Amino acid sequence: MAVVVTNANAPAFEAKMTVYVFICVMIAAVGGLIFGYDIGISGGVTAMDDFLKEFFPAVWERKRHVHENNYCKYDNQFLQLFTSSLYLAALVASFVASAICSKLGRKPTMQFASIFFLIGVGLTAGAVNLVMLIIGRLFLGFGVGFGNQAVPLFLSEIAPAQLRGGLNIVFQLMVTIGILIANIVNYFTATVHPHGWRIALGGAGIPAVILLFGSLLIIETPTSLIERNKNEEGKEALRKIRGVDDINDEYESIVHACDIARQVKDPYRKLLKPASRPPLVIGMLLQFFQQFTGINAIMFYAPVLFQTVGFGSNAALLSAVVTGTINVLSTFVGIYLVDRTGRRFLLLQSSVHMLICHLIIGSILAKDLGVTGTLGRAQALVVVIFVCVYVMGFAWSWGPLGWLIPSETFPLETRSAGFAVAVSCNMFFTFLIAQAFLSMLCGMRYGIFFFFAGWIIVMGLFALFFIPETKGIAIDDMRESVWKPHWFWKRYMLAEDDHPDVEKRSA
Repeated sequence: MAVVVTNANAPAFEAKMTVYVFICVMIAAVGGLIFGYDIGISGGVTAMDDFLKEFFPAVWERKRHVHENNYCKYDNQFLQLFTSSLYLAALVASFVASAICSKLGRKPTMQFASIFFLIGVGLTAGAVNLVMLIIGRLFLGFGVGFGNQAVPLFLSEIAPAQLRGGLNIVFQLMVTIGILIANIVNYFTATVHPHGWRIALGGAGIPAVILLFGSLLIIETPTSLIERNKNEEGKEALRKIRGVDDINDEYESIVHACDIARQVKDPYRKLLKPASRPPLVIGMLLQFFQQFTGINAIMFYAPVLFQTVGFGSNAALLSAVVTGTINVLSTFVGIYLVDRTGRRFLLLQSSVHMLICHLIIGSILAKDLGVTGTLGRAQALVVVIFVCVYVMGFAWSWGPLGWLIPSETFPLETRSAGFAVAVSCNMFFTFLIAQAFLSMLCGMRYGIFFFFAGWIIVMGLFALFFIPETKGIAIDDMRESVWKPHWFWKRYMLAEDDHPDVEKRSA
């Protein structure tokens, strides 16, 4: 399938969607599968009695008391640390991964990610005490930090511009598939006593092996090769992934971007310059907003949440499988729509969509779920339905676009550094929600849904006024086609034009 990449201010770049690019995309996106599996598996494992008896006996004892406060029976800082420690490690690792991405390339960074994953899987699945368990989660976090840094950049750089949105969202699709697989594994291993939790945690080793050996088959991105002065290799790589002979214009565009990038000696310092603020601010706030939609509160602890509203353990895990399936299917909707309707439409539509769901769920819990007892069957079913409807909206919007937009909007000279900041922000806010959610649920009860609803209003307004459309625009043409015409962000471009970067002048 041939496409011509063009926009109002840039030349056309001819490209085909080749089988080889598809294979590269699918292999690289396995990094998202591992990330999703880690998100989904922790919530199910922390609801398993065998796991709680082994590592968190106080929580297990509290859980056994049927009249315990519905909202507080899992409130334990160490239990939350089991989940959140992964994201704290990923925050730190993303900055190391940024340097490796620039110096060695996207492909080796993914290989490092798979090695960290395998070490973490071995430690967590074989853990005999809490310290070993947490250290294993930290290694998994390093893997997440490296994978989440390299994979979206790889996908954005290898994809033709008109297909970049859909191909990049394959990363988020694999995240959702990973969550679904984890939920299915949790459902079946919950009945395997006493080591079902070890099987569940060890399952992450399978995609880690796929990523490790699969990454040997994929190509390095032309941008990364040219960035590291391997111009001929970069040109051949570009010809291979585009599937056409006439790649000179795109090649020259990448070379020009790399020449500019080499003039910047300190990309993190460059991020503080006026021209870097639009993608930096949007990239950071997208990560904040993505987590404060409340999605990880639901996905991390879906089994716990469904137990809270009255489902038994197995029914709760089965309900999580249902939401995971909807998450996967809805991500296909995002892949189909993102390069047709554009990024802003999906962000705005889903803000209204998710807001309504939070208000309905919060209202039902406020009215019908006390601190003890359970919801009626009808009310519990309505909660599950609206959780599923909520997941739909997130899966085709704020979920994938939180990764897509930062990966495509930074110029090459700050792309790796800027995306590292975005990834680290994502990991920080994910850590914050993971560490605080059970305590927030205990303290705020049903009010937690109104809390997230308030943030959805804020993020919807931000998307309406401050997030520009990037559909179909070449990745190295964002400054001229996106930022300079924007009603608000253009002032930062003008400030940069009036006061050019000192590094560039000295070069």
